[in-house]
Amino acid sequence: MQIFMKSDVGLMRHTNQDDCAVGYLPNGAWAVVCDGMGGVQGGNVASALAVDLISSQIASSYRPGMGGKSIRNMLEVAFDAANMSIFETSCDIDGLRGMGTTATVVVVEGDTAYIAHAGDSRAYLISKDAISQVTRDHSIVQEMVEAGELTQSQARTHPNKHMITRALGVVHEVEMDYCEVSVQDGDVLILCTDGLSNYLEADEILQAERKGLADLCDRLVREANNRGGSDNITVAVLALASLQE
Repeated sequence: MQIFMKSDVGLMRHTNQDDCAVGYLPNGAWAVVCDGMGGVQGGNVASALAVDLISSQIASSYRPGMGGKSIRNMLEVAFDAANMSIFETSCDIDGLRGMGTTATVVVVEGDTAYIAHAGDSRAYLISKDAISQVTRDHSIVQEMVEAGELTQSQARTHPNKHMITRALGVVHEVEMDYCEVSVQDGDVLILCTDGLSNYLEADEILQAERKGLADLCDRLVREANNRGGSDNITVAVLALASLQE
């Protein structure tokens, strides 16, 4: 397993409200990507709290050989703890009121990827020269696409594309979406914030991955900046064994 990550402020923002972390497990790896929101400092605080608490929960609770039920429970506990910490902090400090963050987490153990998320930060799976979006955006435009009111192309430039319907810390409880995906040697998982996905189509991410892993995060961030860089950009890559370079 190889893991890479990069977070960039972009070209238009003065601060980076994204945050991320990655780590190895005895038989796999994990990654978390968050995109904060809320005022000048709120987004920074929310994403940092989420990454810290989710990472700590994985570090303290993970045990080799955990089954899917136990991993899901671990992630639910992590999301609940992060949500409550962000929510309580926002209630206690006037300047942080209303802050929140997306969160997308993947834990890979053996031949399974366990994925949890809230918000519109995405997880993609590249397998056998094809790419698929594993997560579903929790956003207003995604609901409009599913209702047939917008095409995917229209959604990309819609004025409400940044309006999400679910995030950690906004209310005292949050629903976590969860799925399990079979993976094999040669597969690549990519987690990213919308600073990347708003600029690059899935097929373009696949084409970038085909050029190599070592500088993939750099190339994806650079391309998003070349196309405008209006938001913070964060990417985490987990590559299974046979893609090691």
